[in-house]
Amino acid sequence: MERWIEICRLDDIPPLGARVVTAKGGNIALFRGAGDEVYGLDDRCPHKGGPLSQGIVHGERITCPLHNWVMELKSGEAVAPDVGCATVYPVRLENGAVHISLPESAAGPVKLVAIEGGRAVNE
Repeated sequence: MERWIEICRLDDIPPLGARVVTAKGGNIALFRGAGDEVYGLDDRCPHKGGPLSQGIVHGERITCPLHNWVMELKSGEAVAPDVGCATVYPVRLENGAVHISLPESAAGPVKLVAIEGGRAVNE
């Protein structure tokens, strides 16, 4: 069973930016495209575990900061020739609020963490 949790306001995630949600079981990266679209992925690149939240968002893709792997934000799939997949978390917008669906295994408190210059600024 999934549970939907309000995480933040859309305006809390800058266009072409990211925020991290800390949850039981690991970090989840929330990415915002150029408009109002928001995506949720495991904050670990499937290649070497790099923090995707510190990568560069371009269009509907994120480039990992460690080895430049490119991942599709909608599917979590690596772009060829690379092969791999990051876990995708469903995200929805309701009245300007960003909600994420978490599995029961991630039950517990969650916290939004801002990333600036590659470091968390509100932990």
